Amino acid sequence: MNSAAVIGLPTHQPPAYDPLVAAFAARPALRSVDIDSDQPPLRPRWRRPQANVAALDRPHRGGNDLVVPRVELYGRLSGAARVTALSAAAGSGKTVLLRSWIDHADVASRAAWVLVDQDERDAQRFWLSVVHALRRTTAAGPLVRELTAAPDVDGWMIVERLIEEMAAIQEPIWLVIDDLDELRSDDAMHQLECFIKCAPPEVQFVLASRSDSHLGLHRLRVDGELTEIRTADLRFTPTEARALFESAGVQLSDRALTQLLHRTEGWAGGLRLAAMSLATHDDPEQFADEFSGSERTVAGYLLAEVLERQPADVRQLLLYSSVLERVSGPLADHLTGGSGAERILQELVDANAFVTSVDAGRSWFRYHHLFADLLRRELRRLFPELVAQLHRAASDWFEQEGYAVEAVRHAQLARDWRRASRVLFDSRIGLILNGRLATLRALLDAFPARVAAADPELAVVYAGVRLRDGSFDDADTYIAVAERNAADVPEDRQKLFGLHLASVRLSLARQRGDLGGAVQAMRALESALDSQPPNVAGGTDDIRALALMTLGTTELWSLRLTDARRHLEQGLALARRIGRPYLEIGCLAHLGIAAPLSGQSASVALAFTEEAVTIAETHGLATNPIVGLAFAIGAGSLAWLGRFDEAEQWLERAGRALRPGGDPGTELALYHASGLLYSGQGRLEDALAEFGNAEKIQGMLAGEHALMVDLRARIMLTQVQMGELSVARAALDSIAEQDRDRAEVRIPAAAIYLAEGCPERALELLAPVTERSVESLIPTWAAIHALLFDAAAREESGDTRGAEASLERALDLAEPEGLILPFTIIPVEGLLERHPRHRTAHAAFLSALQDVCSGGSVTPRGEAKPLLDELSAAEVRVIRYLPSNLRAPEIAAELFVSTNTIRTHLRHIYAKLGAHRRAEAVARARELGLLAPSPRRR
Repeated sequence: MNSAAVIGLPTHQPPAYDPLVAAFAARPALRSVDIDSDQPPLRPRWRRPQANVAALDRPHRGGNDLVVPRVELYGRLSGAARVTALSAAAGSGKTVLLRSWIDHADVASRAAWVLVDQDERDAQRFWLSVVHALRRTTAAGPLVRELTAAPDVDGWMIVERLIEEMAAIQEPIWLVIDDLDELRSDDAMHQLECFIKCAPPEVQFVLASRSDSHLGLHRLRVDGELTEIRTADLRFTPTEARALFESAGVQLSDRALTQLLHRTEGWAGGLRLAAMSLATHDDPEQFADEFSGSERTVAGYLLAEVLERQPADVRQLLLYSSVLERVSGPLADHLTGGSGAERILQELVDANAFVTSVDAGRSWFRYHHLFADLLRRELRRLFPELVAQLHRAASDWFEQEGYAVEAVRHAQLARDWRRASRVLFDSRIGLILNGRLATLRALLDAFPARVAAADPELAVVYAGVRLRDGSFDDADTYIAVAERNAADVPEDRQKLFGLHLASVRLSLARQRGDLGGAVQAMRALESALDSQPPNVAGGTDDIRALALMTLGTTELWSLRLTDARRHLEQGLALARRIGRPYLEIGCLAHLGIAAPLSGQSASVALAFTEEAVTIAETHGLATNPIVGLAFAIGAGSLAWLGRFDEAEQWLERAGRALRPGGDPGTELALYHASGLLYSGQGRLEDALAEFGNAEKIQGMLAGEHALMVDLRARIMLTQVQMGELSVARAALDSIAEQDRDRAEVRIPAAAIYLAEGCPERALELLAPVTERSVESLIPTWAAIHALLFDAAAREESGDTRGAEASLERALDLAEPEGLILPFTIIPVEGLLERHPRHRTAHAAFLSALQDVCSGGSVTPRGEAKPLLDELSAAEVRVIRYLPSNLRAPEIAAELFVSTNTIRTHLRHIYAKLGAHRRAEAVARARELGLLAPSPRRR
């Protein structure tokens, strides 16, 4: 049974009876009708249907329109000012003119054509279409980088990037924007205005619309940079009209031609319709005499005649598919229950029957606006009971093919609110991840209030949108509606509903900073993920990937590090598999935070954030807020590694990516990283201000952020460095008793005692930290700080040997990870200068430290060639002495081995590094990260 029969639509009947033929034959034979009136379009005398649509085909140019060379207009377009505004009503020939001009001027490879979708509300989607169109041209293709759809992509940033990229263009290019009046985004219109004003002169704009656009073009008009083509300019001249009729095989007398021109006022749509009708008319002269009326009356009369001349299966296809804004062959077949619709549509295009292909592959089509209006009126008059069924069938097809927005719209037009709600619920995450939040809002606005108040799945969609808008109380209200009506969700959708609801709950708790509420929401989400297996029918990959990232992020801030890393890694793998770079970036940025908290090095953390940034740059998301966290965490890692110059650049990029009022956790991380950098650079007032900003963010959260443990310590240490001991002491005294044994409290307490001249008390506080017997956020990093303060305290106490030993232990921990920052903020510069080079394995690292402490910055390593063979542990120990002035016997004495052993190690080291001299070996070891990079002055 075919699909039309299943949904109760009449299908194509045998020749004995055709409901469409019968319906047309029953109409009164009046001459014409205004298609804006309530009267149905009426039939002239009945003519037997053509055998097929190809019979309408007559000589034409371009294979899809009755195209007449309009030389004067071609000249105006070719010699136009930088901006051409083409403004005229439907049927005036705008699109035909532009397409034929592009062919005539032979600029197809340099013309970027953008067709604005109906009721386009998403600025990002509009600009994505502009970017993709420009990338298909020969002139702009090599210059314009790829851009991937994602949430929070700022149209202004896209415009800024396009202006920058297009500045290098060397030859003229045309950006043609058709149906500009369909662009409903004020932001996009303002951005387009900016792009027009700032684009290089090689970029010319052609803007076609059915009414004057709201762009501010008056300045261009005054400056002579605007060419305007309006309805009067598009009217056919007698020469053009004759060429049009002749191309359709119609010969008219001068009198008849003049009469048709007068009565159509040169309107392209009317003349084309007349040409199509005259091609098979018995008496063209009589037709011209009887032909009368306005544009819209003419359209109603002639379009009715065009429709009548089609075979029954073609009429059925046209009428049933008129409910669509665009149609494909398979979609039309689904509505009619027939087959071969794509062939028929292509023949209609070739036959100039007011059908246009809208893609290069000629698989999607749309009807001329006036033609579509008539078809819909005819459908409502002939088969009013089928309209809702056709919309429902269209919704079904669009859903099955992955066109969620169209599926929802047609379900809404059918007033099938349950279907519309279900499809929107299933596709909400995809729409958000594709940056179509404005479209999602518009779809929600189309639901009646009574539906929104009772449908639990729709309530989840509302909650998610309000959450993204920052309306947390509204989101909470809709979550309550969803929970209250959860029993109304069908049994087979309960688990998926639970997953979406738990994800929204957790996102709300996290954005509010309610870590207590987040713990409960985490449990619910984890349970929902376990109960909803991956790869189930219904396309749950998007929600699973987002839920895993949200869950892992919240677990991270709650210091459930093992679970956090597991879920973030699962989310990352899934995001990669389904091609969601936005989620990849988010997972990688948070893995960068988790790395040091889990005992991994700052370099590992940096590698995660560098990968996130690389993905962002590849997909045009380098200014998206999601990458702001990666820049912030990367900047903090660079600060720890002493790469202060790079850290400043990353912080600057983080500031450009983040938006005011964004995720508070990300803002807190940014201020924390800025404070670390400024501390390392000795900019203490700036550091304290940034740490203070982070503390203010914490004040807006319901629970305590994980970084607050380190943040409080940083504030007190900075106050000590600035000599504000009483303030630091007051902050120390305010810490709760149960937290005072943590390393992050003992270290600043020791710093206070040391600054107050009590080194013995400082040593007492530091001992458990150096022995790693107390709790700390990052044990290795805490131990380095404690050992450096221990060294300073011992130096103050006169224990020089003890100070050297503690410093050496700190170097032992710091050099393998390349950690520089602690040495710049703890007063050990004198100790570093006096540390005996002949008794240390860290001579090169000491040099780097001293240079950074005196205002330098570590330079990044380039990509090094791999080792020819792995180094042994003994060889690695020997390498650490190579930058020093120690000879082989002296190195042997330091390592308590024989001189011959050292010489053997050196031969193996040189061979494995591919070096012939000691200086070459040192350089290669630095490239490979076996030695600290050479520092440079800032």
